Amino acid sequence: MKSSFKKHLLTVLAVTAAAFVMAVNKNTFVDTAGLYPGGVAGLTILIQRFVSDSFHFMPPFTLINLILNSVPVYIGFRFIGKNFTLYSCLMILLNSLFTDLLPSHIITEDILLISIFGGIIQGASVALCLNAGTTSGGTDFISIFLSERRGVDSFSIILLFDAGILCVAGFLFGWDKALYSIIFQYSSTAVIRVLYKKFQQSTLFIVTTKPVAVCNAIYNISQHGATVLEGKGSYEHCERNVVYSVVSAAESKKVIRVVRDADPDAFINEMKTQKLSGRFYQPKEQ
Repeated sequence: MKSSFKKHLLTVLAVTAAAFVMAVNKNTFVDTAGLYPGGVAGLTILIQRFVSDSFHFMPPFTLINLILNSVPVYIGFRFIGKNFTLYSCLMILLNSLFTDLLPSHIITEDILLISIFGGIIQGASVALCLNAGTTSGGTDFISIFLSERRGVDSFSIILLFDAGILCVAGFLFGWDKALYSIIFQYSSTAVIRVLYKKFQQSTLFIVTTKPVAVCNAIYNISQHGATVLEGKGSYEHCERNVVYSVVSAAESKKVIRVVRDADPDAFINEMKTQKLSGRFYQPKEQ
């Protein structure tokens, strides 16, 4: 009970921190350079600026953002998980309110610096949410949904949606801001891939004399099976077993640690898995 409360508290704190940082990033870097971040936030900013230029009225970020997130939120409740989606709704609400309430501030007007470092901050905020078991809303729901259904890292797919936003923004407001927004979004996506590894996989080749203990250790920590291959050491000319297993990249360090506990003399080779086909256990969000 105590550990569950602590987990919920840490998630709320992570969501609040991410919402605040993302709002500050929008009100400083994004607004200063006139950029368009990815996903629903970028679409919200595009609508705001279109309405402002056409009707000389700036609609609140909160209203548009909440309306646009209604469909992704439905996808979250229907297909991903209720707790996961509730925390995401909290993130969407807090981020929207912080964006409208916090004042704008100019740190630098160098658009290239803004594109790079603003993207890094944006990616770190999104990764903080994802690692806490929630999302920043919008297309993140769709990305998680596709990743769970197809078992692939689908953040690149979302770039197609972002490309559509940038094309419209470039046509309406100028291509220079749209092109700099590509740098912003690329920086953001690169940071997410480094910091969030749930839907990435690692391949482990483990040379051991205790294959049963190693296989049990892998399964107990990750719920993934393994294949035992027979081999022969070229130096000592004695029999060896090679345990082959694919695990989540986010769990690889834990897996290697328990394998070391099962066989301190094991030789472990970890490789990044580029593409995976077949059944692979992926725990669902709650």
